Amino acid sequence: MALYKRGNTWWVSFTSPGGQRIRRSAGTEDKTLAQEYHDRLRHEAWRIHQLGEKPRRTWQEAVVRWLADTKEKADHQKDVGKLKWLDQFLRDKYLDEIDRDLIDEIGRIKRDESSPSTANRYFSLIRAMLRMARDEWDWIDKVPRFRLYREPQKRVRWLEPKEAQRLLHELPPHLKAMATFSLATGLRQRNVSYLRWEQVDLERGMAWIFADQSKSRKAFAVPLNEDARSVLIQQQGQHPDYCFTYQGEPVDRTTTKAWYNALKRAGISNFRWHDLRHTWASWHVQNGTSLNELMELGGWSSFEMVLRYAHMAGDHLKQAACHVEGTILTHSGYKKGLRLVASL
Repeated sequence: MALYKRGNTWWVSFTSPGGQRIRRSAGTEDKTLAQEYHDRLRHEAWRIHQLGEKPRRTWQEAVVRWLADTKEKADHQKDVGKLKWLDQFLRDKYLDEIDRDLIDEIGRIKRDESSPSTANRYFSLIRAMLRMARDEWDWIDKVPRFRLYREPQKRVRWLEPKEAQRLLHELPPHLKAMATFSLATGLRQRNVSYLRWEQVDLERGMAWIFADQSKSRKAFAVPLNEDARSVLIQQQGQHPDYCFTYQGEPVDRTTTKAWYNALKRAGISNFRWHDLRHTWASWHVQNGTSLNELMELGGWSSFEMVLRYAHMAGDHLKQAACHVEGTILTHSGYKKGLRLVASL
């Protein structure tokens, strides 16, 4: 039958000219509107079969295929969360109905309830999906152009060594071990939480992060300094598989009530677990590690990612600043004045 009901909602059912059985919800309790929807679908099916036009694809179809094609992404679960929120605006839309006005409206709502930077993450996901639908799936011919919001430049949040010591002193043992290891290696939280003993060679002082565990999807080696080795030595024997556990399980969540209470007792505000990585990187640059070395140590995929720490390299650049010393001032009278001041 062409129209039938499920509950109070009308559904359409027919066979396309190409022999495909099509069943879809009309999304309405009005039979007249359901009939119009049925007729439109049949007309589109005829044009696709007879004229070779592309079938119109829905946002829901794109979501299903995107999640299947990108299931290996490091932030796959974040995409799932974003798509659940976007569903309220896009679930009934065809891809060719998603225009700049609609995307701008979605962005304004997300910006007002969170921040411009958060809204930009949703913009980026929509754009990536539409571009894949155009370039790889051949579902649509064009993607609407839209601008991202301007994001304020945030300072890198890091701790002085004395602050870090205060924080470590306040943390419970399992978080203290993980935080100390993070400050010694710069590893991301998930890499520490799920680090296995098979990835560690204490005698050589090395650990390895495999490609499927890395945000950049590239494997990299992690040299273990004495601080890192000491932490791992103390963790030996606590679990046969994982290096860091709590009550026999890997510590999936670190930003718990215990973390926030420790921050409060230590007198530290506006600090996330990921800022331990920023702290590690900042300490390295301040102590002479080059940005190229830092990029390899931290497993970053591009040099641009470590440029945020460049301004912290001031102390070890003092020698380089002296390379042009005296080139101008020797003959300008300032040198003579400086010597006179020094003799007073």
